Amino acid sequence: MALQDKYKELIDTAKNAGIQNLQVSEQNNVLHISGDAPDAQTKDNLWNIYNKIDPDFRAGDLVLDVNANVAAGAKAKVVTESSNLNIRKGPGTDQPIVGKAAHHEIVTVINKTNDQWSLIKTDKGAEGYVYSQYLAPV
Repeated sequence: MALQDKYKELIDTAKNAGIQNLQVSEQNNVLHISGDAPDAQTKDNLWNIYNKIDPDFRAGDLVLDVNANVAAGAKAKVVTESSNLNIRKGPGTDQPIVGKAAHHEIVTVINKTNDQWSLIKTDKGAEGYVYSQYLAPV
């Protein structure tokens, strides 16, 4: 079965949900779907469909990189699958971890450094950079 056939429901939902800059491509037997969701609920719906097609995300044949846009100064929810989100000293995985934001914790976005990284602050005072794809507007 071709990957685009396997994930047809996910692709169709992304198209119909108004995902901006939607990109669907296949490389090395992995389907890549990326774009910008209008809200967190739309992003959650896509993840729910993905989990229905590939329970527990075990196939390793899809990269779902859909961001829910979060504005500076806004509150955001940590939307990791189940684990805590690393807060880093700077915008990059090579930067030291200075704290953690809990799964589903609400944080304040201080600013968006770029498309991938946001500077955040937790209610407990931890401040640093997190990977933006794990934040959703509330």
